Amino acid sequence: MRHGTQLAEGVRAEGVPAERLPAGRSPASGAARTADGYPADPARPADSVDTADLADLAAALRTGPFHIALRTAIASRRLPLQRVRHHLAQYGIHVGVTSLSYWQQGARRPQRAESLRAVRALEEILQLPEESLIRLLARPGERADRERPAARSYRSLVEASDVLRALLVELGSPVDGGLHTIGHHERVRIGARRELVGRESQHAVRAHRDGVDRYVAIHHGDPGCAPDRVRVRALENCRTGRVRWHEGAGVLVAELLFDTRLRAGDTHLFAYGFDDGTAGTATEYVRGFTYAGGQYALQIRFDDQALPVRCHRFAQQSAAGPRGGRQELTLSGSHRSVHLVEPQVRAGLLGIAWDWE
Repeated sequence: MRHGTQLAEGVRAEGVPAERLPAGRSPASGAARTADGYPADPARPADSVDTADLADLAAALRTGPFHIALRTAIASRRLPLQRVRHHLAQYGIHVGVTSLSYWQQGARRPQRAESLRAVRALEEILQLPEESLIRLLARPGERADRERPAARSYRSLVEASDVLRALLVELGSPVDGGLHTIGHHERVRIGARRELVGRESQHAVRAHRDGVDRYVAIHHGDPGCAPDRVRVRALENCRTGRVRWHEGAGVLVAELLFDTRLRAGDTHLFAYGFDDGTAGTATEYVRGFTYAGGQYALQIRFDDQALPVRCHRFAQQSAAGPRGGRQELTLSGSHRSVHLVEPQVRAGLLGIAWDWE
C-alpha cells in the first residue's frame, strides 16, 4: 500500500465539508458583477451600492473578524435580518433572526454543521465571493486552539506515522502549515512493470495566516521503495527546498518554496511531482486528509503493456478502519486511465485500487 498523504494544510471551519447548494444556485451562474468583482445583489442593484460600502466590505472580508464582515455585508445590501432569514429558508436552512443578530454582533459564532451550511448560503445570498465568510471562521487569530476541529492522528492515516512525524519535526513543519487547499488535481502513472512510475500534483491553496512561504509535500512509496532515489520536481510557481527521507519506511518529505510570502486570504497556484519507479507491484493509490478540505481529483494512468482487469474507488475513516464507498471505475479506451472527483473531501482516506488478475 502506498499513501500520498496531505497533512501540512490548514483547517476548514469546524472540520465540516461544505454542503452542496440547491440546484441552479451556483455562484458561477452568470450573475452580473460590480466593478469591484462582486456579483450584483438582486435586492439592491450594483449601480446603487455606494463605492464606500464596497470598499468597507472588501476590507472587512479581507481582514475580518467574521462578525464584522457579516454585519458589513448585510448592511451594504440593505437587507433586514428578517429578509435574510427568508432567503435562507429558501435554501432549506432555518436560522432564527436572533441567531443572525448574535452572529453579526460577535456574541456567538456558527459552529454546527447546519450553521456552517448557512454561512455558505449567506455568501451567495449576500452576493459575496465564494468562501469569503467561511474562511474567516478558520483564522487562527480568531479561534482558540480548543475551537479547532479535532484532526485525525497521524497513526490513523499513515502506517509509518512515527517516521513521518519525526521527518516533519526535522523540517520544523507543523501539522497546520497555514494553507487551506481549495483544489487539488493529482495524476499518477503506473508503468509497464506494474510499478508506480511517478505522480504530479497541481494545488490551488489559500493562506489562513500571514507569512506562509512554503508547502511540505509527502511521498509514501510502495513496499520496496528506495526514497533516496525518488526525484522531487518543482514544476510551477515553487522551487525545491530541503528534502528528508526514511529508507526503511519508504517515506520522503520535501519543502516546496514559494517566491513570495502569502498574507492571510492570499491564494497561490503551484505544481510539483515525484518520480519513483523504485518499488514493486502497485495495487492501489491512497491519499490521506487530516482535515476536511476543498475539491480533490485523482487520475490513475496505466501503461499500455500493463492494464488492470478491474478498478474501483473507496474511502476509509482511518487506515485501520473498514473500506466503504466502493464504486467500480471503467478504464478509458484511449488513455488507459480511471479517475475520481470529490467536490468536498472529508477527513480520512480516499483512493483507487485495482486488480491485475
